[in-house]
Amino acid sequence: MQIIKKDLEKSQIELSVELSVEEFAPYIEKGAQKVSEKVKIEGFRPGKVPFDVLKQKIGEMTILEEAAHIAIMKTVDEIVDKEAMGRQPVGQPNVSITKLAPGNPLEYKVIVALLPTIALGEYKNLNLTPEVAKIETKELDRALNDLREMRAAEKIVEREIQDGDKVIATVHMFLDKVPLEDGHHHDLAILMGKNYFVPGFDKNILGMKKGEERKFSLPYPDDHHQKNLAGKMVEFTAVVKEVYERLLPELNDEFASFFRLKDMDELKKNLEESLLHEKSHNINLKNESELISKISDNTKFGDFPDVIIESESKSVMMELEQSVVKQGGKFADYLAHLKKTKEELMLELMPNAIKRVKAALIIREIAVIEKINPTEKEINEKIEELKLQYASNPEVLKMLEEKGYTTYLSNILTNEKVLAKLKEWNYADSGGKQKS
Repeated sequence: MQIIKKDLEKSQIELSVELSVEEFAPYIEKGAQKVSEKVKIEGFRPGKVPFDVLKQKIGEMTILEEAAHIAIMKTVDEIVDKEAMGRQPVGQPNVSITKLAPGNPLEYKVIVALLPTIALGEYKNLNLTPEVAKIETKELDRALNDLREMRAAEKIVEREIQDGDKVIATVHMFLDKVPLEDGHHHDLAILMGKNYFVPGFDKNILGMKKGEERKFSLPYPDDHHQKNLAGKMVEFTAVVKEVYERLLPELNDEFASFFRLKDMDELKKNLEESLLHEKSHNINLKNESELISKISDNTKFGDFPDVIIESESKSVMMELEQSVVKQGGKFADYLAHLKKTKEELMLELMPNAIKRVKAALIIREIAVIEKINPTEKEINEKIEELKLQYASNPEVLKMLEEKGYTTYLSNILTNEKVLAKLKEWNYADSGGKQKS
């Protein structure tokens, strides 16, 4: 077997492979047998048709094409692994047959993308100080007030709008007296004291009554996310349909009982713990990102193949879409709000995708250098833990039994172990231990 290797741009290699007539011959036999199993020829059982008879019936090229397929499937992975020289292939190799004719060698070409090369910068003794999560009094007060808002009693009132009310209104928006696309809102619920559309909107409807119409204009901030409105003066027409007085419950032990807690002290303690857990998780992710970025700044990477950037960009896009849906929105509406196509948004997300790819490469390289990986016992214990957690979900339980999941879980645990070591090596005052 002859192999000619050629390095291409963007971490790709091209392999030109030739199987001699003698090397290709066994595959022609296998190809003929496989084809004969599908072809009905009178007087012969499937799979038992002599080569010459089969060739005369369907043509030699049909046999050779099947033989080439079998030969490539049998040889390509081993060839790629050998010629990649320890670098991991990314995505599916692009295979094309370049020569296939009776009595000739088989020649085919493989183009495969590889993980880019990486020359790690310093990743120990960086003496970083991680941010530590703590809950300020104002954060706890805000959360308590949000709970009060959730349990507010509402009643329709026949009076002017006051601070704290809820208003149901129809709102129309105009720019230079031209109606805005998506600028018409019917039965819109507005909580007075909150910012709707732009700061100051609620102040402009104070004092209105049911059935009253009011027109006013407000400037949109220069940095507003709707670029077509940023820095512009937008005209509003608001018609009040209903006014609700909102009565917030007192913060006392009776209020705590709504949440099946003994008293306000217990409610505050539980709420603070919940806020701290969430904040610790977010800060931990931020600290990890900053730590990896610090290492990345001093690390040299080879060219990134398009396939790895495209794949990661799609993952970032999918996560964003899932987040929008989880919050009760529609991704199509989200794109319309941004006035972008999916392709335009993906281009904007690409720098973040590249950053994530670099982080993954750094963690992978450190795991190899430091020989960090989970033991079989750790993997099995984690699977058993997940089985208990998802005992009532047969689909998840089935997934946990699949062979591929063990590899996936091994990668997850490896990442966790590497990050734990990086914190231990680089956080001078925390020993790498931080809540998550």
